[in-house]
Amino acid sequence: MRRGQFSAAAEITDAETGAMLRAFFNLAKRWALTDPEGRILLGSPAARTYARWKAGQIEPSRISRDTRERLSILMGIHKSLRHLFPDSARAYAWLRKPNQAFGGAPALHRLLAGSVTDLSAVRAYLDAERAGW
Repeated sequence: MRRGQFSAAAEITDAETGAMLRAFFNLAKRWALTDPEGRILLGSPAARTYARWKAGQIEPSRISRDTRERLSILMGIHKSLRHLFPDSARAYAWLRKPNQAFGGAPALHRLLAGSVTDLSAVRAYLDAERAGW
């Protein structure tokens, strides 16, 4: 890394990671994600690991930097949606609605492409939409 740059994932504590993972599973319910979709968003952990996390058996110190970064981005997406849509039902439904910004496909399709850059692209789009306020 160049001087002056930092990685947000490196700054995420174990306590924050545990809290974000618990928040993710609450959000996954509201977004109506299937377990396979949730696994993709978190970087494709083993099904057994995902099931343990979902059951609350979280060992934050064992969660990878990649997953921490993904959680951070997903929390940012959630925050942006809540700012853009005061009606929570609309905010939660937005991911599955067709969107011209993503070639007419829902943003969830872009998220499920699976890379951190796909998650970041959706977050950047939402951040840009919020910037117009």
